[in-house]
Amino acid sequence: MIVVSDTSAISALLDIGQIDLLSAIYRDVLIPEAVERELRVAHTQFPSSIRTMPIVDRAFCSRLLVELDEGEAEAIVLAKELNADDLLIDEAKGRRVAVREGVHVIGLLGVILEAKLRGLTPSVRKIIEQLENEVHFHIGDPIKETILREAGEL
Repeated sequence: MIVVSDTSAISALLDIGQIDLLSAIYRDVLIPEAVERELRVAHTQFPSSIRTMPIVDRAFCSRLLVELDEGEAEAIVLAKELNADDLLIDEAKGRRVAVREGVHVIGLLGVILEAKLRGLTPSVRKIIEQLENEVHFHIGDPIKETILREAGEL
């Protein structure tokens, strides 16, 4: 399976030391060049399992830049170009645009739930608490409750 990611999810996983969950779930974890630039602002290193790939369709990206930031736009373009299984993106506007463009999206909590279901982590709740307390990742109560229920932790 291939996942292309936007910046926020990878940054959050790096910050809480859970980045290996991505490579445990996906065969290929790819980011576009704009996402790498954004990540490098706060993270000097990230695992070699995360590979950077350039996008090809600059015209498509330019059209998306009217609505989105560069990292989100390039991530959508790369996901389409590679026919990725998932685009890891959490921002609502980016998700809407990706879906409109025919890209399958998953959020960070979806990845964490998948990790729990595969036995890669014992507790979704613990990771959610780390995200909220250590990196101030905003998670709405309804989605948190849904994920915890699906993980069997509520």
